Amino acid sequence: MGLDMRPIGKPKPGYEKRFMEIYEMISKEEFPKPTFWGKLFGKKYPTKEELLEEWFANQIPSYETIKAPRVGRDKEADEWAEEFYHKKFDNSEEKPTFEEYMKDMDGYYVINLAKELDGVPKYISPLEDENVFRGEFLRDCVDLIGEDLVNEAWESKTAEEALDYGNRLMAVAEAIAKEHNMEYLKDQRMPPEEDGKEPSEATALYVGAANFSLEEQLHVVFSLAKWLIFYGKNGHGYEAYY
Repeated sequence: MGLDMRPIGKPKPGYEKRFMEIYEMISKEEFPKPTFWGKLFGKKYPTKEELLEEWFANQIPSYETIKAPRVGRDKEADEWAEEFYHKKFDNSEEKPTFEEYMKDMDGYYVINLAKELDGVPKYISPLEDENVFRGEFLRDCVDLIGEDLVNEAWESKTAEEALDYGNRLMAVAEAIAKEHNMEYLKDQRMPPEEDGKEPSEATALYVGAANFSLEEQLHVVFSLAKWLIFYGKNGHGYEAYY
């Protein structure tokens, strides 16, 4: 399956302390248990499911931070949904009414129309949301930045930790780029061209088998650094899912 780095929501104002309390419980799989006397007097503790429900209910999703428009609220998202409807169902025998379809799509975030592109990487997995970074690409960058910096991606991080990690990756990438006259890669959104071919979004399920060139490796590192810095400075950590 490999590593996917999923942005996690950030706490709503006033919920910061409780957000981190539950995050620590979830991360460590350590949940409050009643003591002997607690059981005796019927004291109840929230279950894991109840804690998760509370946690999600009091956070702002990463889709809001990247300014992704929503179906039923933003005109451009509604237009996207209508186009998608015709593309998917016009030649289908099982075709819902447009009204039924729009009802089901209500509230859907259209990430492809997001405004904050540093939070929408080009290194993605076809099995995840478009703002999830496909961390597996980093395996091909070990020779460039070293095992320690690469392996750190496999550890879930809070916003502060993500920002720190991103800054350290950025510092290393900038130094390498300067040494090889590749500073242009820092602001280049698309992956580098390969053999004169037009670059495309790098979607992959492979596990470290790309054999990237120096230019390609450096672009991956710059892209991840910008992704981490964007989410970290905006209050989002990430879940290392693999």
